[in-house]
Amino acid sequence: MGSGKSTIGKKTAQLLGLAFYDLDQYIVEHEKRSIADIFKLDGEETFRKKEYDYLNKILNNTQPSLIALGGGTVCFNNTLDFVKSKGILVYLELSPAALVTRLRKNNESRPLLNNLNEEQLLDFVTHLLNARKVFYEQAHLTLKGINLRPEHAANEIRGLL
Repeated sequence: MGSGKSTIGKKTAQLLGLAFYDLDQYIVEHEKRSIADIFKLDGEETFRKKEYDYLNKILNNTQPSLIALGGGTVCFNNTLDFVKSKGILVYLELSPAALVTRLRKNNESRPLLNNLNEEQLLDFVTHLLNARKVFYEQAHLTLKGINLRPEHAANEIRGLL
């Protein structure tokens, strides 16, 4: 959520000569509605099932690719182990304060966060990161997200291939 997965991922995929998928965008395109609408109308459990199914579809594609996962993707349905068995999992690490700054700049696509003041948003992000930390720390590679250049990400990933 706000770490730069889509932006860095797309540029890194180009440098590595890989296809690029943004899982959230892929879901939106196939469901013909926003992630927020799926959460609101169907609930998180249904969204997570759809998320897993679409990810499975992408990962079982024979074309090597780089996939920007949603921030909670690896936290549900044994997706962490599934993703790690299919490729290299990279965590773009940012502090809660850095994430809040980024989220405020692009809050139009995150309507659930719009009603939070700075302190509430920082508390929300901190709590979310703490809850997800156990999953994120199991990535094959952790990259500091501040000032991360696609060239650096590509070199680090290339080193694991």
